[in-house]
Amino acid sequence: MLIKLPSNIANPIKELTESIKKIADKNYSERVRFESHSEFGDLAKSFNAMAQKLEEYNNSNVAKLMMEKKRVETLIDKMHDPVIGLDEKMRIIFANEEANQILGLSDSELIGFHSKDLALKNDLLRELVKDIEETEAHKNSIKPMMIFANGKESYFEKDIQHISIVPTGENKAKVVGHVILLRNVTEYKELDSAKTNFIATVSHEFKTPISSIKMSLQLLENEKVGKLNPEQQNLIESIKDDAYRLLKITGELLNMTQVESGNIQLSIMPSDPKEILQYAINATKTQAEQKQIQFELNCPNRVSKIQADNEKTAWVLTNLISNAIRYSYDNSTIYLSIQETSTQIKISVKDTGQGIAPQYRDKIFDRYFRVPGTKKEGTGLGLAISKEFIEAQGGHITVDSEFGAGSTFTLTL
Repeated sequence: MLIKLPSNIANPIKELTESIKKIADKNYSERVRFESHSEFGDLAKSFNAMAQKLEEYNNSNVAKLMMEKKRVETLIDKMHDPVIGLDEKMRIIFANEEANQILGLSDSELIGFHSKDLALKNDLLRELVKDIEETEAHKNSIKPMMIFANGKESYFEKDIQHISIVPTGENKAKVVGHVILLRNVTEYKELDSAKTNFIATVSHEFKTPISSIKMSLQLLENEKVGKLNPEQQNLIESIKDDAYRLLKITGELLNMTQVESGNIQLSIMPSDPKEILQYAINATKTQAEQKQIQFELNCPNRVSKIQADNEKTAWVLTNLISNAIRYSYDNSTIYLSIQETSTQIKISVKDTGQGIAPQYRDKIFDRYFRVPGTKKEGTGLGLAISKEFIEAQGGHITVDSEFGAGSTFTLTL
């Protein structure tokens, strides 16, 4: 069609078409220049005005973006915690001064380089990026990292944030980068260590006088020393209960110091699950008799031995059964069972008590947590210690509870 038009019409249309294409390619400096004072001249003026506005808008946006980029870079650089940014291809795009110091690398040695290439020569960077693709659940379980910083061994918690956007015209989010943030928790770690040492010292100091109290009570109960009247006997029983409770608390605190210091001492050997469970039953029999609670045991005649720490596994089962007794109603039954699979042994303790409210089910294994409103005595450490003891042996402990119908705790080894 353009071929048949006169050149004075076809040429301006062709030139305008080419300019529009350049504008579409974001070349906003493009202009059309028609000498004619006809309608094409007016069209050119309007087109050029539009192009100028687009150019000014584009330039103003770039300036703003550069200013915001500089602002963000300054904020990141002023942070007291190390921060490292990577793009979607794992190239390092920024790192603040704190990050440079702990990595021992300058900006010129970091920015623009692929993290995996740098990790070959830098052990710390390799540790930081090795699990960047892992799930949130795994990241949250990572323990603080020990890094030499500020002239001493320091502890840092690693937090990885994946940056994703939804591109214009699309519905699915796309990962465009990652940010590694290291929080310096050295001060809290030192305070926590001091607290653990203090608890361990106090607990050890408590055990000696408590043992003396128990020995004195045994002497008082010996009729060779002299008979006690009913009032004195009741007082002795009360003191015995308090001494037992104090001894139990100090034992839990000592176990907790092992857990917190990471020094859980295990003696793994072939063990009979039935013997361990029977030991826990015998240890809690008196407590059960006080509430007229019966035990119903369900286990095969033959059960394979497991690799476990006898003492700590028995402690866990004793704690679970003791809890079941405390939270069960009088004249009820506690169901104990052992199940064997091809590779594992499962030991369950089921009660028919109040159960655990749904909002607290995920918190009961937290240290010092106690269900709000409970009137039962306790430190909130038993289940936390149980979980750590079983996991240290390569097993796990779970709970299945229906509020108002009871709970079932199962340990798997």
